Amino acid sequence: MKRFVSLTLFVLAAIVVSAQTSFGRRPKLVVGIVVDQMRWDYLDRYYNAFSETGFRRMIDNGYSCNNCLINYIPTVTAIGHASAYTGASPAFHGICGNNFFIDGRKTYCCEDSTAHTVGSKSNKGKMSPRNMLATTIGDQLRMHTDFRSRVIGISYKDRAAILPAGHSANAAYWLDAANSCFISSTYYMEELPDWVQEVNRTLRENEEVRKAGKDIGLTALCGTIITDMAIAALEYEQLGQGSETDMLCVSYSQTDVIGHQWGTRGEHTDEAYLSLDNDLSRLFDALDTYIGIDNCLVFLTADHGAIHNRKFLRENRLPAGDWEYPGIRKQIEAYLSGKFNTTKSLIAEEYDYRFFLNRAAIASQGLDYHQVKAVMIDYIRTLPGVSFVVDYETVATQALPSLLRDRALMGYHSRRSGDILVICDPNTYTSASWMSAEGTTHGKWNPFDAHIPLLFYGWHIPHGATSREVHITDIAPTVCQLLHIQQPNACVGEAITELTK
Repeated sequence: MKRFVSLTLFVLAAIVVSAQTSFGRRPKLVVGIVVDQMRWDYLDRYYNAFSETGFRRMIDNGYSCNNCLINYIPTVTAIGHASAYTGASPAFHGICGNNFFIDGRKTYCCEDSTAHTVGSKSNKGKMSPRNMLATTIGDQLRMHTDFRSRVIGISYKDRAAILPAGHSANAAYWLDAANSCFISSTYYMEELPDWVQEVNRTLRENEEVRKAGKDIGLTALCGTIITDMAIAALEYEQLGQGSETDMLCVSYSQTDVIGHQWGTRGEHTDEAYLSLDNDLSRLFDALDTYIGIDNCLVFLTADHGAIHNRKFLRENRLPAGDWEYPGIRKQIEAYLSGKFNTTKSLIAEEYDYRFFLNRAAIASQGLDYHQVKAVMIDYIRTLPGVSFVVDYETVATQALPSLLRDRALMGYHSRRSGDILVICDPNTYTSASWMSAEGTTHGKWNPFDAHIPLLFYGWHIPHGATSREVHITDIAPTVCQLLHIQQPNACVGEAITELTK
């Protein structure tokens, strides 16, 4: 009995010592990877075609959260990137879409009139993270180390480079596709570093890149370019080779552009993911070379998923409806005009199944905002393909399934998200003028959009998997817990204890 007690005390002491000594120890580098529009089931769909050194290196040696869900509405690119890195949702970080309204003005998520392009003569660099209200993992890491840690974001899309890197990032780089070069913003720097200028010279000399031009996002080559840029950053910025932990945020956007054009099935999508698998292999090889994978904490997720194309669904006798934008808006406007005898449109915009009312036009025509909204909601409820219509102001008390009510609340910012949210039937989705008839889209609460991959690999990450429900907002607190730094300032997620215990 004494031996048992002694052994128990020894084990408990060892656990306590281990927990105590883990403080002050961090990986050399954190690498966050977001694959735009990647459905969770793609991990299985392509598993046998993936090499052992790309996606499967993470799956077979790391930890997979197989039930990671997006816990807000809508599910779009800017929100997903912001939520993964802030641990918050639009209700807190304020990035309410790729486009939304701020103080009644249409706003692109990263637009910044005070910033200017660095690296080309275009306006593509008039961007910054100023519209995001919350801090990110990288911001917290920089503050924790008195700003000695270096944080860099890289992507094809500006929002996918800027929002993950955060407010205090050393740099964010994205592609000016029309000019075949990476650019940045005066928010970060006045001139591109020499190594980025050299990357750009190489790009401009690449005949395949020049030929693709502004359409490079429709090619798997786009992912290769992003990987080349990430590897160059590792080498020339010597990320992970200093005295403090650094962070590299890499987002692959070609998967989203290709999906919107050609859908979730077919040779183009297959090529995109198999090529990305090769790009991940090269990135992991570079991490091995420059830092050692055991010194790197890597996570991979998606900003949202995608629905199967309605033609594909119908051909296979599956239900598929059409929320036709802008046709629906015109139909609603016509109804309101007849009802209230108006001459000015009462709708300012529709983004992601959300209507933004034109309050100035409502007031100038002597109408009551709440009456207009109530009439509009009643009418939308009569339209085909509509499951629920949400009045954002009173969503907390409306007769909605709790899952939808909670996700609507998590996605609602009172000054930015608009007035009315439409929740369509499961396979009824928007048709936008920019979207291919063969393509896919996203934005809804349903599993095809909200169920995303989440893989962890490298430093202190065990091999395993869980089917416990976790959320995109749990990524940031998990990484921060592993780094022993404070969570981002609006974080509402919870650390995934299977990884942090």
